[in-house]
Amino acid sequence: MDEDVGVLAASEADEQTPVAEIVEWVARGIIEGRLHPGDDLNSVDLAKRFGVSRTPVREALFALSRERLVDWSPRRRPRVAAMQLKEVREIYELRALLYAQVSLAIVEHATDEDIESLWRACRKLADIASEGDVDGYFRANVAFRDLELRVSRNGIFKEVLDSMRMRTNRLRHLSTSLPGRLQRSRADHERLCEAYAERNGVLAAALNRSIVIGALRAIEAAWENLH
Repeated sequence: MDEDVGVLAASEADEQTPVAEIVEWVARGIIEGRLHPGDDLNSVDLAKRFGVSRTPVREALFALSRERLVDWSPRRRPRVAAMQLKEVREIYELRALLYAQVSLAIVEHATDEDIESLWRACRKLADIASEGDVDGYFRANVAFRDLELRVSRNGIFKEVLDSMRMRTNRLRHLSTSLPGRLQRSRADHERLCEAYAERNGVLAAALNRSIVIGALRAIEAAWENLH
């Protein structure tokens, strides 16, 4: 996985213990669609893959069940969890509110160098979108969002958004893969960076909220075909 774009929160990903490696591998498989809702997660097979006992595997699966990526019901084997549309909406509606506030904080606190770093990240999104690279765009978009949180200089926003990171990334990868989303997202991020450069907090907040809600609307439109 590209640097600083792990599915784990940074504080968890810094220590790559066997448990963290298993969590990262399984979570990435779910996020990128190689593991599907309902798929069994066989602890013996995972132990063989990582050359460990079943104990760290069970710890990793338990951690993923807390993140709601894995369903580990009593007396049943762990499996990839399904998501409900109600949960998807709740996550995106909360993210829309939070990222609007992140944008206001960026306009208030970011330096000129911070704004230029956001432009560089935005140009990378444009380059990758032109290649049609869904996975690459997803990773670059995660990096852009992480950069926004850093330059907003608000640790509480980061803490709350990191707490939803794995579930959110699962949905973000899905949204990115939908037809027409790469170019739409690229254009939206360019407008957002223009608002940052103009130090227009009201506009930036509205644009960022619109970006998140636009992704939700795309998922809602595709939901019936995907389920």
